[in-house]
Amino acid sequence: MQRILNILLFIAMEKKIFELTTGQLKEIATTLQTRISEGLRENGKEMRCLPTYIVPKTEMSKEKVLVLDLGGTNFRATVVDFTGKTPIIHAGIRKNLEYVMKAPEGKTEEDLYAEIANLISPLNLDGVTSIGYCFSYPCESTLDGDAIMLYWTKGVTIKGMENVLVGKSLMEYLNEHVQSANFTKIKVINDTVASLFAGLTDNTSQAHIGLIVGTGTNMAPLFPVGKIAKLNPDYKQTGLIPINLESGNFHPPFLTVVDNKIDKYSDTPGAQRFEKAISGMYLGRLLEFTFSCEELEANFDAEKLTRIMSYPDMYKEKYVQAAFEVYKRSAKLVAASLTGLILTLIASYETPITDIRLTAEGSLFWSEDQRGRKNVKFESYKDLVLKQLNLLLNEFGYNNIIVHVEKMANANLIGSAIAALS
Repeated sequence: MQRILNILLFIAMEKKIFELTTGQLKEIATTLQTRISEGLRENGKEMRCLPTYIVPKTEMSKEKVLVLDLGGTNFRATVVDFTGKTPIIHAGIRKNLEYVMKAPEGKTEEDLYAEIANLISPLNLDGVTSIGYCFSYPCESTLDGDAIMLYWTKGVTIKGMENVLVGKSLMEYLNEHVQSANFTKIKVINDTVASLFAGLTDNTSQAHIGLIVGTGTNMAPLFPVGKIAKLNPDYKQTGLIPINLESGNFHPPFLTVVDNKIDKYSDTPGAQRFEKAISGMYLGRLLEFTFSCEELEANFDAEKLTRIMSYPDMYKEKYVQAAFEVYKRSAKLVAASLTGLILTLIASYETPITDIRLTAEGSLFWSEDQRGRKNVKFESYKDLVLKQLNLLLNEFGYNNIIVHVEKMANANLIGSAIAALS
């Protein structure tokens, strides 16, 4: 059976299965548009479309905020000070918590909280009563700004946290175990929503999108309240509300036999199909699973894939070709997903949209342009995405739309602080 699969993979590579036509990308965009519409109507759909019940303020109260950022397995904590004319981000701490979050024996909620408490203890928390918690996993937002965790992604497993209020339990633990802590309020947002909030500091655009393309992937727009049928009936605000799409779970058409193989042998078969096709955690695996041979080292990640493209003379031509195809397909799929979201926003906003601000985060999205190096010709990921996005928007008759891409330093921290004081 394995021999047959390897033959199929070889034949597939000869046909360049990672290439996507404009017609296929348009179908991916319209499929995503349909899935978003379904997710806005009902819970439990492929696109979760999770409302975040926090309306971001543009004028912050004069306070200091503790910001916690758990993105993937990397943890950051710092104090953001809004008492002056401009916000000040104090020097904080940063640590990789993979040894807790991906421990083979499976750690508990208390194990994670104990690590966080220990890390923030040295910070100056004098006068700090509010926490902005950027928690980069699927959660259902509650009306008070907390969130109930739904499930783990990115290979993380910690016992006892699913279906539990993420913010309340952490705040209670910190108040009990950190000597200087006196927290009274915590707001929990997804990292993609945090990027969205950070981008709102520039209010010149008609629509805003937060985008993550790194270890994982996700999108978050502001969406008209009246267009979301499944909103909590007790929510009385009007206007726009942040929506965490959880777009990594989108199952696009035109995935390949290689994608299916990766999904089959993953920890979450059937889930996060879009993420497994485009994100940094899986790009290297796409190459590794394509050839199924011992010439490529195990756990071949995105960094190793880009190394092949950066040093093509050091690798066999078939690996270089495949690496380029996997990289380009990822960027084109992101462009198609953005197109589908923009089509949804156009159909939902009452006024025409011609100007969109995209606040993008993630090491893959901002991977460098390598064309200046000898024998290296690949464009930056961002340029590939924007080129394809503009082409697709033109195909749908929206060549008048301008998408401004913004890279903000500490977007997660700024967005989380804004959430804490909103």
